[in-house]
Amino acid sequence: MKSIAAFLVVVLIWVAGLLAFAGRVQQSTPSPVPEPADGVVALTGANSNLRIAAAMALLQDGMGERLLISGVNRDATREDIRNVSKPARRLYDCCVDLGFTAADTVGNARETADWARGMRYESLIIVTADYHMPRAMLELRAVMREPEFHLQTYAVPTPSLRGRRWWRSPRSARLMVVEYCKYLAILGREAVLGLGPREPAPGSVQDSAAKQ
Repeated sequence: MKSIAAFLVVVLIWVAGLLAFAGRVQQSTPSPVPEPADGVVALTGANSNLRIAAAMALLQDGMGERLLISGVNRDATREDIRNVSKPARRLYDCCVDLGFTAADTVGNARETADWARGMRYESLIIVTADYHMPRAMLELRAVMREPEFHLQTYAVPTPSLRGRRWWRSPRSARLMVVEYCKYLAILGREAVLGLGPREPAPGSVQDSAAKQ
């Protein structure tokens, strides 16, 4: 009986966490207008066209000097991406960088960090889907810690998750549950890493001192 009770408690905690996560996702949009930053970053994935279009609109509004589209399919060309985002060619040719190395969210974070350091940017606006934003920010903050970087979020709404009864749709419920489980896994990883000494962020004062 004790084991059953403990199991039920765990299930209730998990469900409560899922509902809180879903509420956080739904409340993240519409996103407030961000403050101008050095750069804008769009993380590709499901409904990439919506993410890229939102990031391009921020660039066109002068919210950043350049835009990185991270995780572009290696078979895609610059013209393919331009056809999706449909920006002014002048702005696209001068101010949009494509990242082809990222294959997942961890890769997005590393690609974004490398790009920001290469451009000497300290502030970024991160654009991705609403459900993906919590996990993306965990990964980004693992490699782009303050005060070296200031990150703002700009979540793009996922139409299938906008209704309050998203759980009635098998597709929407699966999307939310899978993303919540991935989020918990990253939280657990960061909690374990936090128990030991953290390696200094590349390029930081502590990192430079350690190399001397």
